Amino acid sequence: MATDTLKSKPGAQGAPGGVRRLLLENGALTALIVLVVAMSALSGDFLTADNLLNVGVQAAVTAILAFGVTFVIVSAGIDLSVGSVAALSATVLAWSATEAGIPVALAVLLAVATGIACGLVNGFLISYGKLPPFIATLAMLSVGRGLSLVISQGSPIAFPDSVSHLGDTLGGWLPVPVLVMIVMGLITAFVLGRTYIGRSMYAIGGNEEAARLSGLRVKRQKLAIYAFSGLFAAAAGIVLASRLSSAQPQAAQGYELDAIAAVVIGGASLAGGTGKASGTLIGALILAVLRNGLNLLSVSAFWQQVVIGVVIALAVLLDTLRRKAGATTPAAGTSGGGNRGRQALTYVIAAVVAVAVVGATSLLHNGSSGGTSKKVGLSLSTLNNPFFVQIRDGAEEQAKKMGMDLTVTDAQNDASQQANQLQNFTSEGLSSIIVNPVDSDAAGPSVRSANKDDIPVIAVDRGVNDAETAALVASDNVEGGRLGARALAEKLGGKGTIAILQGQAGTSASRERGAGFAAGLKEYPGIKVVAKQPADFDRTKGLDVMTNLLQAHPDIQGVFAENDEMALGAIKALGSKAGKSVQVVGFDGTPDGLKAVGAGTLYASVAQQPKELGRIAVRNALKAAEDEKVERTVKVPVKVVTKENVAGFEG
Repeated sequence: MATDTLKSKPGAQGAPGGVRRLLLENGALTALIVLVVAMSALSGDFLTADNLLNVGVQAAVTAILAFGVTFVIVSAGIDLSVGSVAALSATVLAWSATEAGIPVALAVLLAVATGIACGLVNGFLISYGKLPPFIATLAMLSVGRGLSLVISQGSPIAFPDSVSHLGDTLGGWLPVPVLVMIVMGLITAFVLGRTYIGRSMYAIGGNEEAARLSGLRVKRQKLAIYAFSGLFAAAAGIVLASRLSSAQPQAAQGYELDAIAAVVIGGASLAGGTGKASGTLIGALILAVLRNGLNLLSVSAFWQQVVIGVVIALAVLLDTLRRKAGATTPAAGTSGGGNRGRQALTYVIAAVVAVAVVGATSLLHNGSSGGTSKKVGLSLSTLNNPFFVQIRDGAEEQAKKMGMDLTVTDAQNDASQQANQLQNFTSEGLSSIIVNPVDSDAAGPSVRSANKDDIPVIAVDRGVNDAETAALVASDNVEGGRLGARALAEKLGGKGTIAILQGQAGTSASRERGAGFAAGLKEYPGIKVVAKQPADFDRTKGLDVMTNLLQAHPDIQGVFAENDEMALGAIKALGSKAGKSVQVVGFDGTPDGLKAVGAGTLYASVAQQPKELGRIAVRNALKAAEDEKVERTVKVPVKVVTKENVAGFEG
């Protein structure tokens, strides 16, 4: 039975060989030290107490998920469902404590039980159903996410105040998520190193058949292993939702990949048999330091994905080199106190070296942070949509004209990632911050943190709840929905059947546009909605969903899409019907949408002038930074653009 301790083959004992062996045997730790030193040298904002605490908070959720995944990977399994299970557990807690009126303590237990139940289902399908772990957990990924959306009806649910304190700080400086991460890490280390089930995990991962023949009840052990993973996922979901003050049904998407990456970077093998809690923690910190540092260095959101992928590959390559250099895995119980002492000494030496080098580099930044230009941060909900790309373009044009230094980040429709970005902006001490919230409730805690540091915040396109913003620069999504309903109904002569393509479930834009359209349609009782389906603001999904809807409703006469991208997909599906027997109305006034309006395939687009939103937001950010008076609400009019007026329209 393999353990997570590595012993090198005998070799040269000289100092150079010892240093080389020290570096190779602790590849993840070496990578973390190099990253910390590099970020400290490149950014004077990295090595501050506030920012280092930010790194800890930003690593917490990934680390907690990864601790649970460590159990699975050590036993040669895989769990792709942890992100969805985290979202489902948080949603169950929020719904139980608010909608169902269950006492908070019982709601927390119910959330934890939900995570364990999901893990047990995974374990049962794998152990007794003989499904490959990849397939079983992939199925749970979909089921968990779907149940989260069903329970929440696609909308975020406010978290109970008593549980939201998990996202706060102790003594005004120590983040609770970091404490939870440390506790879960200690539990993981204890289970792996000091318990029967921990030793069983290594045995199963090393050789499952040999473990079975030696008397281990492998099937029961796997049930427990996946139950542990579900338990840790539930804990991570509760911590994440506490940070955001709301349970987001779309939260933690893709986090399972970060968790697996953290475990592998930390030295575990996907083949099973090796892995340890300390390595997993280091892996999670590497990812957090990397994302934090790239934000501080204003690296393009698109390039950040490339850099993170390359660093993950290099970290795993370093681990491979370590193994080829002569590391072997001893049998269980063979690692003596000397090895543990040497490992402890390694961490102490690493800490001393890191502090010394980082301290030296920090001196280089003292007194060198001069500059008179105002620094402003812009956090957009996504850059995978032409509307928000235009907001960015307008903001960058205005910032350049005014001599401002503008940093743009992409939250990728992830409220947690946006919270991290806003925390990074705050720790940088920017002159002001512009935020286009993924979710209005979830952005509140991070904006309140900026409020405490007297950094003015401008909200663009969507407001921020339970926090102070200097101004809201926005179009009225509800009014735009009403205008879209009126335009489509009047084009159809007040009667007919229509379908609606909804945006991404849980987003405020989808809710508001849909509510406005429904309200506007009440004035036209002759219009009947025969189908509603989400297409996630995506053109390809709009094409697929519209193709499917046409099979069930071939005679529809109109389509309302909650953005132009989905409308363009619908037009593709409709083919020659678009603009003739079927009228399509979109939303946003994007360049491609306006071209389709001009061509007559898209009847109308409710245009919001996104470039103007960006320009006005930057102008107000500068005013707020200079303590000038700013209008609390700046409305940019929406306008229905049709073929008759598209030629004179400018976004």
